[in-house]
Amino acid sequence: MSLDPATVRRIAKLARIGVAEGDVARLQGELNGILGWIEQLSEVNVDGVEPLTGGAQIALRLRADAVTDGHIADAVLSNAPDRVGDFYTVPKVVE
Repeated sequence: MSLDPATVRRIAKLARIGVAEGDVARLQGELNGILGWIEQLSEVNVDGVEPLTGGAQIALRLRADAVTDGHIADAVLSNAPDRVGDFYTVPKVVE
C-alpha cells in the first residue's frame, strides 16, 4: 500500500497535526515505510500460536513492599546548600 500526498494531508488533518506543505513528501516516505513494516508482519507464519488477549493471564512476580530510605542520604544531600542532619533546610516563607 502506498499513500499519496492527498492522503497524507488527510491523515495529518484527522490527527490534528500541522504539516507544512514542504514536509508532506518527507512524511509520505516515512508513513509508506511504516506501512511496509506492517505488510511484512502479514508474512509471518503464526500457525499454532495462541492469541494473547492481554497481560491479565500472566502471573506477575511481586517483590516485598518494604519502605527504605535507600541508604544513600549522604549522597543525596551532598549538593544541598544547607542541611540539618538528614534534612534540607529552606528559607522560612510563612511568618
